[in-house]
Amino acid sequence: MPLSGEAIRLMNYIDDVAVTLRRVLAAVPTLPADERAIVAEHLRHASPSAEEVAEALDAK
Repeated sequence: MPLSGEAIRLMNYIDDVAVTLRRVLAAVPTLPADERAIVAEHLRHASPSAEEVAEALDAK
C-alpha cells in the first residue's frame, strides 16, 4: 500500500528526532554528572513523550 505524503513527512520527522537523540547520546560523556541529571530530568518531563505519540498512533 503506498504511503501518503503526510505519512512520509511524519516518518521524516521521526528520523530527525532519532538523529537529534543520537547527538544527545554523543554529548552525554562530555557533561558532568550534575548536568547529566538536569538534562535527564528535562527529557523525562518533555511533552509529548515518544510513548505518548506511539499510543496516539496505535489508537483506533
